[in-house]
Amino acid sequence: MALAVTSSNSISSSSFALSSSSNDIKVSQIGSFRLVDRANVASTSLSQRRSLVRPLNAEPKRNDSVVPLAATLATPEVAEKVEGEEDFEQLAKELENASPLEIMDRALEKFGNDIAIAFSGAEDVALIEYAHLTGRPFRVFSLDTGRLNPETYRFFDEVEKHFGIRIEYMFPDAVEVQALVRSKGLFSFYEDGHQECCRVRKVRPLRRALKGLRAWITGQRKDQSPGTRSEIPVVQVDPVFEGLEGGVGSLVKWNPVANVKGNDIWNFLRTMDVPINSLHSQGYISIGCEPCTRPVLPGQHEREGRWWWEDAKAKECGLHKGNIKQEDAAVNGNGNGAGNASEAVADIFNSQNLVTLNRTGMENLARLDNRQEPWLVVLYAPWCQFCQAMEGSYVELADKLAGNGVKVGKFRADGDQKEYAKQKLQLGSFPTILFFPKHSSKPIKYPSEKRDVDSLMAFVDALR
Repeated sequence: MALAVTSSNSISSSSFALSSSSNDIKVSQIGSFRLVDRANVASTSLSQRRSLVRPLNAEPKRNDSVVPLAATLATPEVAEKVEGEEDFEQLAKELENASPLEIMDRALEKFGNDIAIAFSGAEDVALIEYAHLTGRPFRVFSLDTGRLNPETYRFFDEVEKHFGIRIEYMFPDAVEVQALVRSKGLFSFYEDGHQECCRVRKVRPLRRALKGLRAWITGQRKDQSPGTRSEIPVVQVDPVFEGLEGGVGSLVKWNPVANVKGNDIWNFLRTMDVPINSLHSQGYISIGCEPCTRPVLPGQHEREGRWWWEDAKAKECGLHKGNIKQEDAAVNGNGNGAGNASEAVADIFNSQNLVTLNRTGMENLARLDNRQEPWLVVLYAPWCQFCQAMEGSYVELADKLAGNGVKVGKFRADGDQKEYAKQKLQLGSFPTILFFPKHSSKPIKYPSEKRDVDSLMAFVDALR
């Protein structure tokens, strides 16, 4: 595992060996860096201090382990442990109008080697640039789920070379991943929500990483996800994870760009000419695992490209689940929008040429073997932004097909009807469009994500 450390001066790294025989640790000095023994800080001179810096991954030590070079670097500039308790709510108020650079500087100054930047391979490379600009040493870690895009892996390499750092990669437990895939397959998250897969591949590795820290830095912004991140402060006691000392309040979470708009982040990246993930030029904004990330359409919110088959109001993988309020969690469950709160959302697909089907009507339609005319039916949820986006084209299609021998209908498939729709009607995500042929009881699922009138009409014409 690698530790990213940099300073305002250019540093060239060379390897050195660690020997544990006779309890002696032999090290080489690299540049201005020397290993620090925190236990003897008070009794030894700065040049004599030496000890092994704790790695980010807080797992049991092995006597025969070989610790990578970058996981052993420290610096005399590392801040000592802050004594006493600090009011981070008050600090958040003081820094509310501070610049990201100032917030980053305070974070690195306060926690030194006990803090690290969480880097996802998206636009939060801005965090690394801000840390670099402070001139202070800093650490960077990333969660490698094993399912990232090839472009993201190449981006990691570019970032390491650009900043002269080594990113600490955290990996999921192989046994847990193997058990999940063997029991539920590679793509179970499309059927029962992303939470289980994210828990194995992201949340648990993050938990291990944070147990070796006293604070971490994230790229959360208030405008990223209005449903879950609109109230995040620039600094807070982490409400979910534990830090080095364990227990509630043992980890501090810094969000330096919480108050920065997405456009301003991108202006900053262009101005500073830092590497960016090539997926951004392909329409991706928020980037995660390859199976769960897709480009967004013009006008869509950036988080709509993540777990697009689920409720847009709860787009968190678990890394920042403390953002989701308890009442929201009760409504949204695993993010699939099955709560009763959706009853209050105004209905969509309203047209005199559209037939509204209730559960009984849907069951009867699906049961028929010999229909008088074919049907096109959309399975939808009125709160789903993808359903809302296709409302105009679907209504226009219904108007075109009126009197042309094809019935057009809609069936609201969220809430209490969702399980039935998943089991009997092939519902995978909203919206799902089904064509019921004239002489068959088995519906045909529309296979494309193109929901314009011409594409939908071509689908109908090919089957009727």
